[in-house]
Amino acid sequence: MSATTTRPTAPTPDQTASPTGAAATPAGASGASGASGTATLTLAKAITAALHDAMAADEKVLLMGEDIGRLGGVFRVTDGLQATFGEDRVVDTPLAEATILGAAIGLALRGYRPVCEIQFDGFVYPAFSQIVSQLAKMPARLAGAGQLPVVVRIPYGGGIGAVEHHSESPEAYFAHTAGLRVISPATPQDAYWMLRQSLTQPDPVIVMEPKRRYWDKGAVDTSAAALAAAPGLHSARVARPVSDARVSEGGAVTVVAYGPTVRVALDAALAAAEEGVELEVVDLRSLSPLDVGVVEASARRTGRVVVVHEAPVFLGMGAEVAARVTESCFHSLEAPVLRVGGFSVPYPAARIEEHYLPDAERLLDAVDRVLA
Repeated sequence: MSATTTRPTAPTPDQTASPTGAAATPAGASGASGASGTATLTLAKAITAALHDAMAADEKVLLMGEDIGRLGGVFRVTDGLQATFGEDRVVDTPLAEATILGAAIGLALRGYRPVCEIQFDGFVYPAFSQIVSQLAKMPARLAGAGQLPVVVRIPYGGGIGAVEHHSESPEAYFAHTAGLRVISPATPQDAYWMLRQSLTQPDPVIVMEPKRRYWDKGAVDTSAAALAAAPGLHSARVARPVSDARVSEGGAVTVVAYGPTVRVALDAALAAAEEGVELEVVDLRSLSPLDVGVVEASARRTGRVVVVHEAPVFLGMGAEVAARVTESCFHSLEAPVLRVGGFSVPYPAARIEEHYLPDAERLLDAVDRVLA
C-alpha cells in the first residue's frame, strides 16, 4: 500500500466520476426524495450510497473520521460526501480514535446520529476503552433516560497485502461486550441495507466491513420495496441452500461463515459439488445478537457443521456457534462441529498472509473430516 496521506492509502474501489468535475452523487444513492433503483455496485460504493441516503433523509446523521472529507477515506468510501453535505456533517478528525468516539458519545447524547469511521481495524484499540466502557454501558447506566445511537464502521480482516496493524480480526472483542450490536455484511446489497437499518437503531452498532470484499460487485436495490423485503438487521441467511432430496442422499454439510469468508465458503461449495458433496452455506450477517435458529435448522438437516472465519480459532466466533449447535442439535449431529480460521499468532507480514487466511482448500479439508 502506498503512503500518500497521513496514513497508508488503500487501493480505490470503483468510483463515480462527475463529468463537470464537481462532486458526484454516489452511484445508487436514492436521496431523500424516495427515488429508487437497482444498480451494480461494489460493496464499498454500496456503503457510500447508504451513507448518502441516510444523511439526505436525516439531518442528524453526521460522519466523523480520519481523512474522510476531502480525501474520501483511504478506501474512498466517503468520496464526494463532504462536498455534498458540507464540512459540518462530514468531519475530518485528528488522528485520535479515542477522541473520535468520545465526541460521538457526546453528540449522541444531544440527539445526533454519529457514524464514526475507524480507518483500519488495528487502529480501533486506542478507542477500545471508550467503546466498551462508555458506549456499550452508558445506556444501561442511564436506565432509559438516554440512548447512544452511534454507528462505528471498522474495515477489518486481511487479503489486501497491508502493513502491520492494518489487518486484524477484532470482531469477537465487540461481540463479547454486552450493549453492542455487531454486524458484518458480506454482499453489496447487505452492506447497503444493513447500514441503513443500523442508522435507525437506538443502540450502538459496530459494523465490521470486510475490506478484502470492498471491490466485490453485486446488484443493490435501494427501493422501498427492497427495504420491506430486506431481512432483519440481526437475521442470518442461507446463502446457498441444499435441497431436502440431496440431504437425504447423505454427503451434505452446513458451512457457517460471515463477512469475508462467505465467498470462501461459496467457492468451496462449487468445488465440493464437483465431487458429489453438497455444502449449505449460512451467512450469519449478525455476530451479536446471533440468529442461531437458521444455523440450527440447517445443522439438524445435514447433521454436519463447519464454521469458518479469518480470526484465530481460539475463542473466536466459531466457538460460540459450535457450542450453541452442540447444545441444541446434539442428537442430530453425525460428527463434531469443526472450526476453520486463523492461527493463534500475531497477524503475519503481508507476503505470507495467504498462509494464514483460511481458503477453500482448508475449508474442504474440514468438510472431508466431518464426512469421515
